Amino acid sequence: MSGAATSGLGYALWYRVLPQLSPAVAAVVQLSVPIIAIAAGAVLLGEQINARLILGACLVLGGIALAVLRLTRGRGFPGKG
Repeated sequence: MSGAATSGLGYALWYRVLPQLSPAVAAVVQLSVPIIAIAAGAVLLGEQINARLILGACLVLGGIALAVLRLTRGRGFPGKG
C-alpha cells in the first residue's frame, strides 16, 4: 500500500513538472529516479548509506547537472554539440 501511494505521489509530481521541461532535459532528469529512491529508502525505511553509495549518487547527479547545463545553453544533447 505504501509503495503504491509513494509511486502515485511521485508520478503526480513528475507530470506536474514535466510540461515545464524540454523533452531533452526531461529525459536527462529522469535519470535521477534511482537517487530519489535511495534517499527515500534511507529516510523512510532506515536503510544504510555508505561512502560508496554517496560517491555513486554524486557521480550520477553531477552527470545530470552537466547534461542539463549543456542542454539549457542550447547545444543539444551532450556529445552532439
